[in-house]
Amino acid sequence: MRIILFLAAMVAATSAAAYMGPGAGLGMLGSLVAVVGAVLVAVVGLLVLPVRMLLKRRRKAQQKPG
Repeated sequence: MRIILFLAAMVAATSAAAYMGPGAGLGMLGSLVAVVGAVLVAVVGLLVLPVRMLLKRRRKAQQKPG
């Protein structure tokens, strides 16, 4: 029943005819850039960490015998 009401509300919705000024638009754009940047930094961090750990382990193994 809830799904039917939700779908009916979505079909019956009309445009708001609202104005979004340049300040709000730039703020929203800045927030979007920040979120995308944070996600990219997190993904790169997750990909780089195992490689750094392997390189560190290799360096320790090379220094031990010598």
